[in-house]
Amino acid sequence: MTDQNYTEDVDAQGIPSPEGDHHLIKTDYDIGQDNVEGNVGPIPFDIHNPVFAISGLVVMAFVFFTLALPDFAGTAFSAMFSFVTQTFDWFFLSVGNLVVLFCLALIVLPLGSVRLGGADATPDYGYVGWFAMLFAAGMGIGLMFYGVSEPMSHFASSLGGTTIGEDGLRTDWAPLGGAAGNEAEAVRLGMAATIYHWGLHPWAMYAVVALALALFTYNKGLPLTIRSAFYPIFGDRVWGWTGHIIDTLAVFATLFGLATSLGFGATQAANGLTVLYGSGVAEEGTRSFLGLPFGNTEDSGTIDSGALLVILITAITIVALISVIRGLDGGVKRLSEINMGLAVLLLLFVLLVGPTLALISGFFSSLGAYFEYLPALMNPFGREDTNFVQGWTAFYWAWWISWSPFVGMFIARVSRGRTVREFIICVLLIPSLVCVLWMSVFGGTAIQQFLVDGYEGVVNAPLELKLFEMLSQLPLASITSLVGIVLVIVFFVTSSDSGSLVIDTITAGGKIDAPVPQRVFWCTFEGAVAIVLLLSAGGLASLQSMVISTGLPFAVVLVLLCVCIVMGLRTERAAVMAPSSAK
Repeated sequence: MTDQNYTEDVDAQGIPSPEGDHHLIKTDYDIGQDNVEGNVGPIPFDIHNPVFAISGLVVMAFVFFTLALPDFAGTAFSAMFSFVTQTFDWFFLSVGNLVVLFCLALIVLPLGSVRLGGADATPDYGYVGWFAMLFAAGMGIGLMFYGVSEPMSHFASSLGGTTIGEDGLRTDWAPLGGAAGNEAEAVRLGMAATIYHWGLHPWAMYAVVALALALFTYNKGLPLTIRSAFYPIFGDRVWGWTGHIIDTLAVFATLFGLATSLGFGATQAANGLTVLYGSGVAEEGTRSFLGLPFGNTEDSGTIDSGALLVILITAITIVALISVIRGLDGGVKRLSEINMGLAVLLLLFVLLVGPTLALISGFFSSLGAYFEYLPALMNPFGREDTNFVQGWTAFYWAWWISWSPFVGMFIARVSRGRTVREFIICVLLIPSLVCVLWMSVFGGTAIQQFLVDGYEGVVNAPLELKLFEMLSQLPLASITSLVGIVLVIVFFVTSSDSGSLVIDTITAGGKIDAPVPQRVFWCTFEGAVAIVLLLSAGGLASLQSMVISTGLPFAVVLVLLCVCIVMGLRTERAAVMAPSSAK
């Protein structure tokens, strides 16, 4: 039951009590009451029963299954990807549209005046530190991997127009109807499609989960777990198997979403290191780094060594473990601020030494194209561009949804003291504009190199090398490419670090001060899953298959969270607006 007069101190397990007027949920559940505590030798543990056990055992079984039957696993993952994207593409697009409209509504509705943490709560972090943490966790590796490759890919496919197969269906990858032979329109359509995938929609997914967690933890006094947000619908059943299932789904979605990003980051970093510091020629099959063949073309006949990826992921995971041990303020916050500074410097460098005027005008042109094409791109039904919808948009939405428990919980932990309106504006609109700027500068530079200079290196390069090909045509290429690699690696670390904190919180029953060895466990397993899927079951394609499969059930969770947020905000606003005598 709920009672706005219930005001006992809920400062349990590191979660601060609400300050000022608020509407607290009164429940007999105590944070961590289902946990099992103890020691294995000198190592302490404090884990939720049964979420930790189910999550840990299933992940370990998955790793062993993939290692034991790599060919079968690869085939199964590929079939899973095709089935989900072809059957549920309309559902992913619909969920994305719903959460964007929901967030925009909260900005203008009176519910937006509610303050997270109570009416008198103050922010725990300043704007600079806050922006750095949420941005590094939310987009880091992806922006480095796709910042050049996606605008160029959509531009090239749009310019190529549409092609029809023997079955009468389109075989091209152009968004919407393409822009055959029209370079200017192909640029606009390509940038609009890119911004669609990196703008309002993904950040709205993050914002919904983050807002739900922050509201029901800091205002309602419930544990910092996904299940708590469902209290308005399920009541005390969230402390039973209903909640166990919700939290376990969140763990799986987070783990595989992170593993996919780590796979992208490791592949890009390995290719960058090989290009910068390796030897040999890719076309001849002699390219290698540290004596390990890597980065060779398929036609060369040389098979790349997976040892380099294993070494890289292992080394970066060790760095992430050090950051995990240092904690949120000493680890993630500091690394995020360093990485944000490096990212800004690289962005400004490309903007200033590249085609500056074209990039600035392209930023505004891309924004205009985005809003022009947005209604058509959002349409979930009757689309003919099935390759684009299923291979790009449906995968992206599943990826963002899989990341939403991780990024959402992380944003919730650092967003106490903000009003809902301020929270939505800052989490939704500002990062979206930064993504537009990033894509316009990096992708726009590569497109200008192709259109003006006739340079085709970026077009012909594999996805993981397009960034370095673009930088190779600018001054100080070796330095900027090294900065790019450092950014990928540090984004890798902050993502792994933040993800470990989040998964540990969920599997510790909402405790945010659980023993450090548990975070070490999850940080290690994130790297292990990435290595296994990259090397044993089809590479990046298998990572994509797993993320879209775990994203599907959590998409349903996302829809229900919108309902719970409205119910929670209405009672919170009523408590604040009630006459003093009634409080």
